[in-house]
Amino acid sequence: MKSHLQPFMQYLSGDKGLSPSTLESYGRDITQFLEFAEERGLAAAEEIRRSHIMLYLGALRGAGKAAATVNRNTVSLRAYFHFLLKEHLIAQDPTLGMEAIKPSKKPPMILTIEEIERLLAAPDEASPQGMRDKAMLELLYATGIRVTELISLNTDDVNTALRFARCSGASGKERVVPIGLIAAECVARYTSGMRDKLLRTNLEEQALFLNSLGGRLTRQGFWKVIKKYAREAGIGQDITPHTLRHSFAAHLLEGGADLRSVQQMLGHSDISTTQIYSGIARKNMKEVYENHHPRAK
Repeated sequence: MKSHLQPFMQYLSGDKGLSPSTLESYGRDITQFLEFAEERGLAAAEEIRRSHIMLYLGALRGAGKAAATVNRNTVSLRAYFHFLLKEHLIAQDPTLGMEAIKPSKKPPMILTIEEIERLLAAPDEASPQGMRDKAMLELLYATGIRVTELISLNTDDVNTALRFARCSGASGKERVVPIGLIAAECVARYTSGMRDKLLRTNLEEQALFLNSLGGRLTRQGFWKVIKKYAREAGIGQDITPHTLRHSFAAHLLEGGADLRSVQQMLGHSDISTTQIYSGIARKNMKEVYENHHPRAK
């Protein structure tokens, strides 16, 4: 059966144009399945039935493989047998109609308001880097923008007087989001007194947030920033820049904001993506009610 593997890989590379890493995954998945089949006395692809494939996927689950790994194997096997059918190497496709199981999504990590306050208070505002970091963290939590949108901001994209920011999402679609007073003041202090100290001699640089060399801060640079202040703030969870985006949305909904407005601020094209936060907000409101209403218990 392995004699069909090389033509299959050439088909994926030439006709489908898959990346080397994806090709490697397909090759590994198919090779492991063929070895599984051969161990059970199956010598030809024509002998493979759906029951054999289901047995293999069940073995992966039994070995503790993640749902994403099992799903990737399902996709690889479907592509492989579809190729064999197309090349008339088998008479029927045993994976026909076989669907990958959607893995359950983990709920987004949300910081408490107290943890947010500690995180935002961690930077040293007396230094240029500290004031920059303070402005970035405040702006991220105040707007819910993505870290890519944050580091892509230029100096003229944020209006601290009128308190709004203009950013572009992954699709390139531009949106305008409001900024709270505290975040606007922090960005204003950074741009008026500290940004020039980071700029050095690179006077043409338009990036709002600069690294120590005077160039645009990178995603990796911001990851280091947020990890550093999470440690200093005593936050035990392994937070990411997206944690502030999640917290922004959940806290807005907890405070009574409507779902459609939060969707627009986050730049979600589908409101179902935003609805994940409403469940968290409802849970937290129930907890607040039970803890504070005199007749809740």
